[in-house]
Amino acid sequence: MDFIMTETLPTLKEAFDKTIQHVPDQEDVEFWYARDIQQLLGYSRWENFITVIRKSITSCETTGFFPEDHFRDVTKMVPLGSGSQREISDFMLTRYACYLIAQNGDPRKQEIAFAQSYFAVQTRKQELIEDRMKLHARLEARDRLRESEKALSRNIYERGVDDKGFGRIRSKGDSALFGGNTTQAMKTKLGIVKTRPLADFLPTLTIAAKNLATEMTNHNVTQQDLHGEPSITAEHVQNNKSVREMLGQRGIKPENLPAEEDIQKLERRVKADEKKLAKNSGSLNKIAIK
Repeated sequence: MDFIMTETLPTLKEAFDKTIQHVPDQEDVEFWYARDIQQLLGYSRWENFITVIRKSITSCETTGFFPEDHFRDVTKMVPLGSGSQREISDFMLTRYACYLIAQNGDPRKQEIAFAQSYFAVQTRKQELIEDRMKLHARLEARDRLRESEKALSRNIYERGVDDKGFGRIRSKGDSALFGGNTTQAMKTKLGIVKTRPLADFLPTLTIAAKNLATEMTNHNVTQQDLHGEPSITAEHVQNNKSVREMLGQRGIKPENLPAEEDIQKLERRVKADEKKLAKNSGSLNKIAIK
């Protein structure tokens, strides 16, 4: 997720709030017009945005909900410069539909990063949206670390290091990052059971630090054509030391940061929230819109 300055949040929130519509005689059913949120989500061309909408419709079907309840084809008349009007296609979207669009949008756009949390929570309170954004950032950081570790494991396997060797390399990297504390020592310190991954309980900052060191190792293993466990271990240890030094310059010691809520619990909560969001968003199907 791209970093969003705190001072920009009220501006983004106000812009999204202004696009909310309500189904006549059913004020509890909110909807948005796709053309209204297109620009807010950072898409200048309808042709590109409609691709995201189609992906979102497929996602809706995959999750077991009826797309027609959440995505409704409509047409609108828009004024032209000559004073005449032209008919254009549009979509009415429930909150759940908007959430799916944000999930399928370009994650590099800060508007998308904001919208993922804005539409996920059925509230207009900024502090709750901010809390959701922090949760989402931690989940994304953990996903990135999983992917970088998988990539490194595949890379070094081709260079003479098996799974056990990868475990030793990763453990020595942890020791370098956490000031001499081994992976198990950190689990004990943070009260984490032996069988669970340490990263599932680390704060976003530490997860990102581990990911940076891993990405550096993966890059240098390839660029320097390193082979064998000793040379790759030395590279990974040095990268973790470098990341630790960078954090230390800002007064941060990773081993002193407290544990956070289990990532697995957060992932289950997000999935449960998505189901509630779909059910609580109401249905646009068979509603007469004048």
